Amino acid sequence: MPSFFSSPLLVFSAAIALRVILFFYGLWQDANSPLKYTDIDYYVFTDAARFTAHGHSPYDRETYRYTPLLAWMLLPTAWSSTWFSFGKVLFAVGDIVAGWLIVLVLRKSNQMSMERAMKFASIWLLNPMVATISTRGSSEGLLGVMVIALLWAITQKKIFLAGIILGLGVHFKIYPFIYAPSIIWWMDDEHIGTGKQSKNTSKSLDLISLAKRFCNGPRITLTITSLLTFTSLNVLMYSIYGWPFLQHTYFHHVTRIDHRHNFSPYNTLLYLSSSAPGPSSIRLESLAFIPQLFLSALALPLLLAKKDLPSTMLAQTFAFVTFNKVCTSQYFLWYMVFLPFYLPTSSLLARKSLGISAAALWVSTQALWLQQGFQLEFLVQSTFVPGLWIASVLFFLTNTWLLGIIVEDIGSVSKLPQKGSIKTR
Repeated sequence: MPSFFSSPLLVFSAAIALRVILFFYGLWQDANSPLKYTDIDYYVFTDAARFTAHGHSPYDRETYRYTPLLAWMLLPTAWSSTWFSFGKVLFAVGDIVAGWLIVLVLRKSNQMSMERAMKFASIWLLNPMVATISTRGSSEGLLGVMVIALLWAITQKKIFLAGIILGLGVHFKIYPFIYAPSIIWWMDDEHIGTGKQSKNTSKSLDLISLAKRFCNGPRITLTITSLLTFTSLNVLMYSIYGWPFLQHTYFHHVTRIDHRHNFSPYNTLLYLSSSAPGPSSIRLESLAFIPQLFLSALALPLLLAKKDLPSTMLAQTFAFVTFNKVCTSQYFLWYMVFLPFYLPTSSLLARKSLGISAAALWVSTQALWLQQGFQLEFLVQSTFVPGLWIASVLFFLTNTWLLGIIVEDIGSVSKLPQKGSIKTR
């Protein structure tokens, strides 16, 4: 008898049904409970869309810190109350499309059977956390589509398309720029299959020869296309919305001091900065990105990308989220979308005791933080020190330990690149 995972129709139907159930449950909870199901960010999105629909700037809505593209995409929510939940449906559809792209990459680039590919794709498709976040009105599902579409385009050698997706993704949410170093470093003649690799590369060690070998056609195409896409979108938005676009979409994130719903160990320091700004000209929140970017955009790409590109993208995203000064539950989806590519040959599955311990620690330290956060935000009890801070540190240490496991797994891969292959495990 065929198993559940041998039928893509069954798996995708279950994924859609899960989101439909949560969607309608959310409508009921919003109408009948003082604790609303809809994410507060969704009200920010829809308010911005309503301002845009009436000819105003989306930045007239306080705390809207996103590209105007998102407000444009949600314009139907301003048509009538019936269309208010259009964005939730759009984000949930994004989840499903991302899952379909995961299957394509696993099948075509990793040569997995359909049943095995569906099992690992279900880590995303049937994940209640993923489905809940999207049906509550968070736009992370759209990001999932963009980053997996980028990976798919690269593995299919659709370099021009990959450049457009990369430029669009960075415009949409900034952080996908960390994937550019990994992809460019990975795109040597062996992996991309240009057929122009020199037989005497070992003898061509002067800088000019190395530079020529590095600047191959695919790398140049990806770089130019992504930069043009990113620049064109920014010029367009700036011409329409001016300085508020740059300030709220990009510059705000350098000095933001959000401390609510923030799992980061920077949480308490950001709270102190927001409540009593000091005279110091050097603010911690402006320096927090240094270790974060060193790991996610420099060290990990150079060390790991040529061994296993998708898993390196997971490690980069995991490091970016772990060391970010603001870390919310939605950000976990940024790396969860890459788990189907890493887990099949990971030590977390190969050694069950390790995998169970890792999952238990990740969940329990997060639960400890949520318990402290509940006391702070719902019971109005000050738990910043020591409770919330200790919980944040424990969660951070757990994540850095997990990052070490991921990096060790990728680093143990033998470096035997094959043309057209994205991994060599």
